[in-house]
Amino acid sequence: MSALVVFDSNYGTTESVAGAIADAIGGSAVSVSTISPDSLTGVDLLVVGCPINGWRPSPRMQAFLDQLNPGTLRGIQAAAFDTRVHSPLHGDAAGRVTRRLKSAGAHILTRPTGFIVDGKTGPLADGELDRARQWGDSIVAALAS
Repeated sequence: MSALVVFDSNYGTTESVAGAIADAIGGSAVSVSTISPDSLTGVDLLVVGCPINGWRPSPRMQAFLDQLNPGTLRGIQAAAFDTRVHSPLHGDAAGRVTRRLKSAGAHILTRPTGFIVDGKTGPLADGELDRARQWGDSIVAALAS
């Protein structure tokens, strides 16, 4: 199985989460700025994550998602996450990413999730890397069921 975590990160926190998830799913993590939809050929499992920016996915991630046409992700299993500050008004980038992945044909394995960052620039809140690994494990379990 070919697994890929595509992430956008401004201060390194989302990259850290992406790396933990990639380790858990047995894949690699790559920056969204280095990939195009054509690079997804042969990918079986795609996890996409970014920070929340103005209540939505980051501009670089949005640009990537805008390139996904209906059917682009047909046959690919997928999941999405975001990084966010702990606030009742934080937005939901992962939910928006999930909807875009689904509209491009991906089968969504699990509900989108958010990982908490202490302040705009980080660091990640205590326990979030462990939670990211556990979430990655749950994705693998969903694939097996």
